Amino acid sequence: MDTKNLSVPSRAQARMPGKNHPHRRPNSGISGVVHENTRHDTRFTVIGNHLAQHRELSLLAIGLSVHIQSLPTGAPVDIKTLAKRFPEGADRISAALRELEAHGYLRRSRERTPGGRIVSRTVSCNQPGRHAEGHPDRRPQQQERQPQPRLAPQHKPQPQPGHSTHITHPAPCPDQAPAPGPAPDPEPTHPAHPTTPGPPKERTPRKPLPAVPQPSYKGPELLQAATDLLAGLRRADPDLLLSACDTAHLAPGVAAWLERDASLTAVRHALISDLPPEGMRRPAALLAHRLITQLPPPAPYRPPTPQSEPTHIRHPLQNCDGCDRAFRSPERGRCRACRGTVPVAA
Repeated sequence: MDTKNLSVPSRAQARMPGKNHPHRRPNSGISGVVHENTRHDTRFTVIGNHLAQHRELSLLAIGLSVHIQSLPTGAPVDIKTLAKRFPEGADRISAALRELEAHGYLRRSRERTPGGRIVSRTVSCNQPGRHAEGHPDRRPQQQERQPQPRLAPQHKPQPQPGHSTHITHPAPCPDQAPAPGPAPDPEPTHPAHPTTPGPPKERTPRKPLPAVPQPSYKGPELLQAATDLLAGLRRADPDLLLSACDTAHLAPGVAAWLERDASLTAVRHALISDLPPEGMRRPAALLAHRLITQLPPPAPYRPPTPQSEPTHIRHPLQNCDGCDRAFRSPERGRCRACRGTVPVAA
């Protein structure tokens, strides 16, 4: 007990300012992100946190939506253009565009130009659900109720004893509209008790394909060549994979082109040139439209060429008068061997 410990400080030391936090060590840094913001005056795009911090969108879809919103109006945003701009492939970019379309940040529709081409129209939405008109998936927001002003209470006169009081209400003026009352409560969209499901709705029948040109002579060889040409279009574009029924419907139209002296290469180029970059829902309808609108005129008249006479004439068989052998000759007589042995008269 009488031994002194020289290592013990004489008094408790005060905590340093950097040590006020029990879990933070000096010179260890701060966990998490630290923002160093600078105000933008030009070349900036406003992006909402509902997009930047979306829980269901992928990182590629969020970045792609930010890039599309930063582009000017009219800039191309098809899959081929985006695949050239970014290192991601066309498949990943197409999947990201479908994510944005499913969550309302993108709307794509197909329209037909006066020249017959089908183009895709893309609409980018920075706040899905705000513009309700013109889109079936969006519902108009309910109007907020405006609180009615409270009127000061009016003191009614007290009836005197021995006198009857008759209160008359003034009739409303015809020029004045009645004061608007409180708006009624909106009816619940979902019924309290489940109802029995009704009959299933009938599906709208699919629009038939337009009638294609018909050849004047449907030869089997001509139709087979047209069928082979239509079946080989899938090698140029996977979207041109036609069914057997669509191929049988389009084959006479291709045969009409071939009948008008159009080559197989010319017909194939007319069908697969300038295809829409976003794909096709009904490729057979597009091919039928092109077979009708771009049908070439009939081939020019060519006079038949005169057939030349055959150079070799095949004579009938004759029996030789000397040796009775068969030989070919226009007339009866002796064969070549017998004619050489018979002496010629002087």
